[in-house]
Amino acid sequence: MGAEGHVDGTVGKALDVLDMVASHGRPVRFSDLLTQSAYPKATLYRLLQTLTNQGMLAFDAGQGTYALGVRLVRLAHAAWAQSSLAPIARPYLDELAEKTGETIHLAQMDLGQVLYVDKRNASKPVEMFSSAGKVGPAYCTGVGKAMLAFLDEAALQAAISRQSFHRFTPHTLDSPTLLKQELAAIRDRGHGFDREEHEPGIICCAVPILSRQGRVLGAVSVTSTTARTSLGALEESAPLIKDIAARIAAEAESWRFPEQT
Repeated sequence: MGAEGHVDGTVGKALDVLDMVASHGRPVRFSDLLTQSAYPKATLYRLLQTLTNQGMLAFDAGQGTYALGVRLVRLAHAAWAQSSLAPIARPYLDELAEKTGETIHLAQMDLGQVLYVDKRNASKPVEMFSSAGKVGPAYCTGVGKAMLAFLDEAALQAAISRQSFHRFTPHTLDSPTLLKQELAAIRDRGHGFDREEHEPGIICCAVPILSRQGRVLGAVSVTSTTARTSLGALEESAPLIKDIAARIAAEAESWRFPEQT
């Protein structure tokens, strides 16, 4: 379907534009957005004007750039407080970080991708892709695979259809068949791994956060590097991670989280 025939109409187009602005990670000029956009010049300009008028974007006339607006920040904060596991999980992540000394990730599923909602740095911090608020691939991250493994069949198929299967490293699972084999193994043992599949040298052990009914609420992981430890050593933390995940799930039972698969 062409850009002008967006299945979600004007709202869908406006969200596309917000995503484009956000993806740059800095104020961006109209010309840069036009190069990236599938929308005609007039349509893109009209959407930008509407988003700016509504406070979802901010326009700097001096620099000629667009950036995310304060209203969007308020909405994001409200979403974090109401729909994110982060406020509930905070003390448990602190505990896990203290006991392992490694990097801790808390993630939720966002339209088939991983949304990192909180993070604790290792006692000796390591530079890596993840940070709170960042979106990453599900098929080649520990938290992503841990969540995918426990989705029902319809939700899993929908999520797999959204994966790029780009080969980030020689260890990346680059096909649905390989991924499904890995997910079956994760279901059997109750935890998953990142075997340097997204970033060279980065490994992790991840556990899903499941409701009593088995619904996927999120995932938590302990992440380190091959220079510091081994996958086998990380797996020794699996019982501790599972205990933390279960306690987060129990705390979350009274909350209602949106289904995002």
